[in-house]
Amino acid sequence: MTPAPRARSAARRRRTLVAALTALLALGATTPATGGTPGEGDGRRCSASRTPGRGPAREVLRIAERAAADLHLKSVILRVTVDGRELVTAALGDSMTGVPADPAMHFRNGNIAISYMGAALLRLVDQGRVDLDAPVARWLPDLPQGERITLRMLAASTTGLADYVRLPGFQKAVAADPFRQWTAKEVVGLSTREKRWYRPGTNWNYSHANFVLLGAALEKITGTRLDRLLRQEVTGPLGLRETRNAFTPDIPAPVLHAFTTDRGTYEESTFWNPSWTTAPGAVQTTDICDLARSAAGIGSGELLSPASYRQFLDPGTVGLGHATRDCPATVCIAQTRKTHYGLGVLVLGDWVAQHPLFFGYSASQAYLPSERLAIAVSTTRDPAAADGHSAHLIAQRIAAALAPRHPIPDFG
Repeated sequence: MTPAPRARSAARRRRTLVAALTALLALGATTPATGGTPGEGDGRRCSASRTPGRGPAREVLRIAERAAADLHLKSVILRVTVDGRELVTAALGDSMTGVPADPAMHFRNGNIAISYMGAALLRLVDQGRVDLDAPVARWLPDLPQGERITLRMLAASTTGLADYVRLPGFQKAVAADPFRQWTAKEVVGLSTREKRWYRPGTNWNYSHANFVLLGAALEKITGTRLDRLLRQEVTGPLGLRETRNAFTPDIPAPVLHAFTTDRGTYEESTFWNPSWTTAPGAVQTTDICDLARSAAGIGSGELLSPASYRQFLDPGTVGLGHATRDCPATVCIAQTRKTHYGLGVLVLGDWVAQHPLFFGYSASQAYLPSERLAIAVSTTRDPAAADGHSAHLIAQRIAAALAPRHPIPDFG
C-alpha cells in the first residue's frame, strides 16, 4: 500500500529532523549519541552526556542554564531523545547544598502515573476484558451514582466529582501535617460528600478523586493489586526499571531532594507524604531516563491498538469544559481540539504530555509523535522561586528551539 501524501510528508519531516539533530550533535559533542535508555537491559546507570560544544544539544543546555537562573531553580535534570536516540542528558545545580544533582537521582512523578492507569485501562479494553462505557457500580457498588458513572468518565475526569485538593479543609490539614498518611477512603469521602459540580459526562474538571477511584476499579476488574498491574501492563513492557510505586513516603537512593515555601518558610519537602495524590499503588518515583522513555512510550501509544490510542487522546472531552455556578472557568476548563484532556494525558497542540507538581518537585514529559521527539525535565526550587510548573516551562522552551513549528501550548 502506498502511503498518503500527508503521511509521506510527515515521514520526510521526521527523517529530516532526526538526521539534522544527529548530524549537528555529532559535530558538537565529544562522544556520539547513544541509542535506548541507560539502564535498559545493560545495567548502565542513567548518566549525563559529555558536554557538547555546539549544535542542538548545546542549545538545550543553554535553555536549561538560562531557565535555572531566571526561574530561581535549585536543580534542573533533563533528557531529550529523537526517535529513541539520546540527544542530551544533563543535570544542573544541586540536590542539596554541596551535593550536585545527577541524572540517576529519583524524584516523584505524580500524575504521570495517571497516564499509566489510562494506558492500563485501554490495554484491558484491547484484551476484551472490559468496556470503557461500563458503569463503575459493578466494581464500586458503594460509590454514589456509580450506575451513572463509567470507566471512561473516571479516566477522562468528567464525573462531576469535586476535587478534594481544592477544599479548604483538606488544604489546611495537609499544611498542618504534611507527613500524614491518607487513605483512599478518606480522600474520596471528601469529594463524595460535596455537591456534584455537574451531571456525569456533561462537563470537565480535574478531580484527584476520579483517579483514586479508577485505581480501585482496575484492581477489582483484574483481581490484581494496582502497583503489580501497572508493572505488568505498562511500566514493565516499556522497560521503566527505575519507576516504582511506594506505599510509604520513601524514595529510592540516589534521591533528588526538594524544598518548598508552601508553608511560609523555605523547608525540605522531599519526604512529605504523597499518599493523597492518586490511587494507592500508583504513587511513584522515577528517574530522568525512565521519564524520557515514558514520554515516548506513552505519547506514541506503542502499547495500544490504533483504536485505543485514538481514545487515549480523545475520549470525548473535546467540547466540554464550561463554567457553572459551582465550577468556575478556571476549574471547568474549556476542552478544545488544540488543548484537551485524554484518558490520563494532556493533548497540547501536537504534543502528548503531563506535568506534575508536588511541594517543591516539578516534572514534565512531552512527546511529539510526528517527529518522535521526547522531552523530559525535572526541577527543584530555590527560596526565591515562584510557584508554578517550571519543568513544563523548560519543556516548552526546548520544544520551541528544536521543533519551532510545533510549540507546546498551555492548558486552560
